[in-house]
Amino acid sequence: TGLKVSEVCLGTMTFGHSAAEDESKKMVDLAIAAGVNFFDTANSYAGGRSEEYLGRALKGRRRDCVVATKFFNPIGPGPNDSGMSRVHVLNAVDDSLRRLQTDCIDLYYIHHVDVQTPLEEMLRALDDLVRQGKVRYTACSNYPAWRLMEALWISDHNGWARFDCFQPQYSLVVRDIEQELVPLCRHKGLGVVPWAPLAG
Repeated sequence: TGLKVSEVCLGTMTFGHSAAEDESKKMVDLAIAAGVNFFDTANSYAGGRSEEYLGRALKGRRRDCVVATKFFNPIGPGPNDSGMSRVHVLNAVDDSLRRLQTDCIDLYYIHHVDVQTPLEEMLRALDDLVRQGKVRYTACSNYPAWRLMEALWISDHNGWARFDCFQPQYSLVVRDIEQELVPLCRHKGLGVVPWAPLAG
């Protein structure tokens, strides 16, 4: 896409877990001072506190930053509090927008594979969110190559917003994406944003 992001993205999985709010804000401040404009979180990190801390830390400078978050993991005890059903996607995005104190998520990932819900159901819901202006770009994380390709085909076939980015585990220790996923992303024009690049 035409979206410009810093080469380094600050992952905020520790916010609200092993990092208190003041420490989390200091990390955000230092990252921005160093030229980072790209921040990654998820609705399930620390029970939603990661999104809350990041939202407050970016207050007054949100427009200059690119915020990625994710949905899928359980966020409550109910049967529709996880996965990629339309019900969960629509509820999850509104909850994330509230916690992040923003009106739009720049990059919205499906966090894991859901084998119980048809891809069409999730992809149509994500397309609706893009058309409503709640999400700018959609993405997936931890998908095998065949499922990512199927999702791209479904979106292209239906004229829906398609995944623009892929987030795999990738480091010197875990390099399996080099076989199929990296060539697929190059061929289809997807950005790649690795998680655990230090294998930590």
